[in-house]
Amino acid sequence: MAKGFKSPRMPAGMGGGGKDMMGQLQKLQQQMQDVQAKLAEETVEYSAGGGAIKIVVTGDQRCHSITVDADLIKDAAASGDVEMLQDLLLTAINGGLDASRKLAEGRLGPLAGGLPF
Repeated sequence: MAKGFKSPRMPAGMGGGGKDMMGQLQKLQQQMQDVQAKLAEETVEYSAGGGAIKIVVTGDQRCHSITVDADLIKDAAASGDVEMLQDLLLTAINGGLDASRKLAEGRLGPLAGGLPF
């Protein structure tokens, strides 16, 4: 080393190489996996058409169930308005997926805020 050269000082907690950072990242990765496993078990419900269509979606964006009121099906069949039924189904599915994403964001967001970089 050149005479009079001082190596740069690392911020507190960063000394000793990247071991501390690697440990933090591994801990964060485990926490994220735990939250993702819990999200797979949590559900959100969304309804459309005044409750005539209900959809249940898990926190990992998988459709768990769809319930359609029998009268809605009869009315759509009798009037020939199948497009209305399709639109309501799309509304319910997309709303359920949005609600699921918000749930996941709420659970995973605080973990992302703890990233050390």
